[in-house]
Amino acid sequence: MSQVPQIKIAATYMRGGTSKGVFFRLQDLPESAQVPGAARDNLFLRVIGSPDAYGAHIDGMGSATSSTSKCVILCKSSVPEHDVDYLYGQVSIDKAFVDWSGNCGNLSTAAGAFAIHAGLVDPARIPSSGTCVVRIWQANIGKTIIAHVPVTNGLVQETGDFELDGVTFPAAEIVLEFIAPSDDAEEGGSMFPTGNLIDDLQVPADVVTGGTLKATMITAGIPTIFVNAEDIGYTGTELREAINTDPKALAKFEQIRIAGALRMGLIKTPEEAAQRQHTPKIAFVAKPKDYLASSGKLITAGEVDLLVRALSMGKLHHAMMGTAAVAIGTAAAIPGTLVNLAAGGGAPSAVRFGHPSGTLRVGAEATQVKGEWTVSKAIMSRSARVLMEGWVRVPGDCF
Repeated sequence: MSQVPQIKIAATYMRGGTSKGVFFRLQDLPESAQVPGAARDNLFLRVIGSPDAYGAHIDGMGSATSSTSKCVILCKSSVPEHDVDYLYGQVSIDKAFVDWSGNCGNLSTAAGAFAIHAGLVDPARIPSSGTCVVRIWQANIGKTIIAHVPVTNGLVQETGDFELDGVTFPAAEIVLEFIAPSDDAEEGGSMFPTGNLIDDLQVPADVVTGGTLKATMITAGIPTIFVNAEDIGYTGTELREAINTDPKALAKFEQIRIAGALRMGLIKTPEEAAQRQHTPKIAFVAKPKDYLASSGKLITAGEVDLLVRALSMGKLHHAMMGTAAVAIGTAAAIPGTLVNLAAGGGAPSAVRFGHPSGTLRVGAEATQVKGEWTVSKAIMSRSARVLMEGWVRVPGDCF
C-alpha cells in the first residue's frame, strides 16, 4: 500500500502573552491553504494535532489547552496605513473545526514581533534601536491593533525584565493599543448589543435558582458575557482546578454562554454554539479579596480593583485572554456595568484585576456619544518570544 510522504511548511512557534501558537506567512502555505476553506482548516487541525480523543495533542504542535491550540497567518497588509494583515484560527481540541470568529489578544503581541521577524514590515520603518510601531489589521474582526515592539540593532528585542503573571520568565515589554475595539454606535452597531448595561438573562432553571441571572454583555475586544461570581455560587478567587474538574459546572457555564450568545444575536439557535466555541466568552467578576494565585503567590485585596475569572473554549483560562482583558477594561470604565460595580464604581481609566495566575492592568478610553457608549482604544502590556523556527511537517494528504 503506497503512502503519501510528509511535507514541510515554513513556520515559527511563538509565545505571545500567556498563549502559544504556530505562525505562518501566507505565502509559505500550500496553495490550497492560502485561501479560506476546508484545506486551510484541515491543515491547521493536523498541525495542532486535532481532533484528539485523548486530549493530549501528542501528535501535533498543540498542548491540549485553549491557550496553545492556535494558528496564525500574516501577510503584508491589503488595508491602507497598515503594515500587516493578521488572521487567527482557534483550533478545537476534540472536534474537527477551526473557529475564525474572533481575535486572540495575547497572540496579537506576537503578531507584531513576527511581522518584523518575517520581513513583512518595510525596513525603512524599523529603527536601528528603539521602538518599531507595527500597524496590524486584525482580519477576523476588522480592527486595528498598534504594537510597540522594542528593537535593538534592527532586530526584535525579546529579552528583558518585564514580568507578566502567567509567564514564568521575564521578557521585553510590548505595548498594545486596540483601536476602537468595540462595535459602537459610530459603526452602526452597539457596544452593548441589547442596549443595556445590565440585563436579566434567562437561563435554564437548573443553572441558577429562578432562571434569571444579572449579566453585562459587551462587544469590546471580543464579545463577552459578565456575571457576578456570587450569583452562580463562586467567590471570584477560584483557580482552574475548581472549575475544570467539575463537569456539571462547565455544563452550566456553557448554558449561560449559549443564553448570552442568543441574546447578543451572535447565534440564532442553541445548536450553533457548538460551532462557535471561541466567542462569546463567559466571565465572572467579584470585589477584591485575598487569594493564592496558581504559582502560590499571595494576591491581596489591596493590589487589585476587582477579580475576574474567564472561560475559553469551555474551560477556565489559566490567566486571562488578551481580548477579554480589553472587554474588562472597557466595561470597568463605563459606570453601571457589573464589571464597573465590582471595581467600586466611578469611571476609572484603568483597572488592575486579579486572575488565576496573578494580576493584569488594562486601560480604556470610553466616552458617551449621543447616548451610546464608545471606546477609542484600550491599552495593555504583554511580551512575546520566538520559541522555535524552521518547518512544521504534516502528512501530504491531510488537507
